[in-house]
Amino acid sequence: MARKDALLRLHQRLIAQRDDLRRKLGYQAEVSHSTGAGTSDVGDIANDGAEREINSQLAALETRELRKIDRAIEAIREGRYGKCELCGRSIPITRLRALPYTPSCVDCQRKQEEVGEDFGDDSDHWESAIEYQSRQSDRDLTLSDLHIDG
Repeated sequence: MARKDALLRLHQRLIAQRDDLRRKLGYQAEVSHSTGAGTSDVGDIANDGAEREINSQLAALETRELRKIDRAIEAIREGRYGKCELCGRSIPITRLRALPYTPSCVDCQRKQEEVGEDFGDDSDHWESAIEYQSRQSDRDLTLSDLHIDG
C-alpha cells in the first residue's frame, strides 16, 4: 500500500511539473518574439541574439523533459509506471522520487551509459545550455594564435 501511495504522490508531482513546464515554454515563446524590437545598437543586437540562442537551447531541454513527463503520466494511466522498460523489475521509489520520469532502473541506466547508448528517442545529455554554448566556441590554442610584440 505504501508503494501505491508513493506512486499517487509522484503522479501529482508529475502533473504539477508538466503544467509548470508548459507555462514556462509558453512564456519563453512570448518573450523570444518580443526581444530585440526597436534596438539599433550593435551590442544590444548581439546580446539579444546570444540571449535568444540560450533561451532556445533551454527550451529544447525543457521540451525533452516535458516529453519524458508525458510518457511517465501515460505509463501511470496504463499501469506500467515504476517498472524498468528494459529489465521489467520495479524501479525503487527513492529513484522515482529523485527522477520521477525515469524509464529505467539504476543498473540498466548504468549499463546503457557504459555502452554509450541513448534511452529511447528523447535522451538527455545532461548538460546545461551554457556549457554547450561554451564548448561550441572552445578550441585548442596554438602558438600561431599568440601575437607577441617583441
